[in-house]
Amino acid sequence: MKEFELKYGCNPNQKPAKIYMKDGSDLPVTVLNGRPGYINFLDALNSWQLVKELKEATGLPSAASFKHVSPAGAAVGIELNEVDRQIYFVDPNAELSPIACAYIRARGADRLCSYGDWAALSDVCDAATAAYLKDEVSDGIIAPGYTEEALNILKTKKKGNYNVVQVDPDYVPAAQECKDVFGVTFEQGHNNFVIDEKLLQNLVTENRELPAAAVRDMIVALITLKYTQSNSVCYVKNGQAIGVGAGQQSRIHCTRLAGQKADNWLLRQHPKVLNLQFVEGIRRPDRDNAIDVYLSDEQEDVLADGVWQKIFRVKPDAITPEEKKAWIAQQSGVTCGSDAFFPFGDNVERAHKSGVQYIAEPGGSIRDDHVIDTANKYNMVMAFTGMRLFHH
Repeated sequence: MKEFELKYGCNPNQKPAKIYMKDGSDLPVTVLNGRPGYINFLDALNSWQLVKELKEATGLPSAASFKHVSPAGAAVGIELNEVDRQIYFVDPNAELSPIACAYIRARGADRLCSYGDWAALSDVCDAATAAYLKDEVSDGIIAPGYTEEALNILKTKKKGNYNVVQVDPDYVPAAQECKDVFGVTFEQGHNNFVIDEKLLQNLVTENRELPAAAVRDMIVALITLKYTQSNSVCYVKNGQAIGVGAGQQSRIHCTRLAGQKADNWLLRQHPKVLNLQFVEGIRRPDRDNAIDVYLSDEQEDVLADGVWQKIFRVKPDAITPEEKKAWIAQQSGVTCGSDAFFPFGDNVERAHKSGVQYIAEPGGSIRDDHVIDTANKYNMVMAFTGMRLFHH
């Protein structure tokens, strides 16, 4: 396929639109079903790079859930436990492959933001992954291949119009990349910077005990940030992004946003949430939205008389601010990554509130000493990578 005509560009008025290779070669992607759009392909190509690099760095099947050219979540294929299956709406008896676990975890980072996502898999999409995706609201998927059964399942989504893209796993982009903005062409070298454990050897805190699981989580955070619109901060636990703060102008706002999402991910595991009794037949997005509102300051919007009866079989007890605070305080073992240096220790203070014990950031602030002192106050382990990971 030399080129692919798109319905329109970013917006319906931006026509004509297409994707093609400037050198006239074949595209590295094949559309197996549907008709992906401009933003779909931006998500597909960025998300594929993320999962490909994550698989290469960790050796584990990897997946991402993309929205608006940033990951809502990313994860490696670690087996789901009983609580994971409950909060991600997985059949307790379903047999899950590692790549299915990776995608379920990636989407589970922020299920509200993953509504209508673009899915990316490092490995061949199998029936287990397709079966889970079939029941989720999603725009499309990119993977290096599909089993026949998986492809048949995916072709039933969206009345047969679900976007399925196959990518050539051996494709290597040109060394230089170009981008036009307002008629002006920008050119730069493709970001081939390798993120692996070698990047994490400069430990600058008093505590330098960095377990293997934290190394893995730092790698997950940093590779996720490499493909997240800057400024960005990512919280990771157990090989899974649990909070991504993307595209904020202020570093502390990135840290707060990612922390709020990480807190919400943890609160989904609170007994009061696990015991919510939904009405029969309620759709997954409606459950996600109800849980999100229930955990927010606007919980009365789902608990008011005349409203809760449409969502729950039994009216839930409200979850109090004190209960939420106490539950979040139990969080520990979280890793935080930042795509640029923390300019102040306030970022570390906020990260600590969400259970962060390990931090990976470039370093290089004139206040590095204050940032390090703040990390030492909480006995954290901090690695300075020396490499900024901006993405625009």
